[in-house]
Amino acid sequence: MEQGQGWISSSRYLAIASDLAARIARGEYKEGEKVLGRSSLAGRYSVSPETIRRAVSLLEEMGVVRVIAGVGVVVKSREAAKAYLARVGEHQALREIQERLSTLLREKNRLEMEINRLLEELLEYTFRASTRLQKIYEISIPSTSPLVGKTLASSEFRARTGATVVGIQRNDQIIFSPGGETPICAGDLLIVIAPDEAKDKVSSFVAGAQEEGGVDPYWNQGTTDTSVN
Repeated sequence: MEQGQGWISSSRYLAIASDLAARIARGEYKEGEKVLGRSSLAGRYSVSPETIRRAVSLLEEMGVVRVIAGVGVVVKSREAAKAYLARVGEHQALREIQERLSTLLREKNRLEMEINRLLEELLEYTFRASTRLQKIYEISIPSTSPLVGKTLASSEFRARTGATVVGIQRNDQIIFSPGGETPICAGDLLIVIAPDEAKDKVSSFVAGAQEEGGVDPYWNQGTTDTSVN
């Protein structure tokens, strides 16, 4: 048998123990038969006597061989050799699963980082593309507007106009990125970002008219005191 064939552990003494157990399991060494002495085994595997001692001690502990003073290493049980190989195989399989899992987790983290990076690039590109197609307008809220007293969310400003309120100038204060709970007050100057086609829709919406040109019964039609810059 070629030296090292069938070794299933990276540790030398474990590999030697596995190789000897495999030979015994295959019947190359019979029960009660003497295996080579430690010095001869050290020469066969090109290792130190201490490495052979550790390998033999492991097999002796597992009931595969026994060491008899003045005789040497003797095969004790072929079945024990098979059981030892099965146990080593299970441990090896477990190590391989753990190593594979570790590799996959590292790959998962790398992929998540790459996905997040691409999402950020996509969002940035989308924002730049949208701002190239949209403009910023300012529109004042008259006291007669049906929006007065409502919040941005309850007025459904974005859904009804396609415009986004990015700021509100109220007296000497500017509210940046107002949330949906922000109320709309008379005299507010809404700063909105919208495409050109939404400009008239915003004016009509603030005044209470439907985009079709009729009157929305939900709004009270009033004087259109709006200005879009």
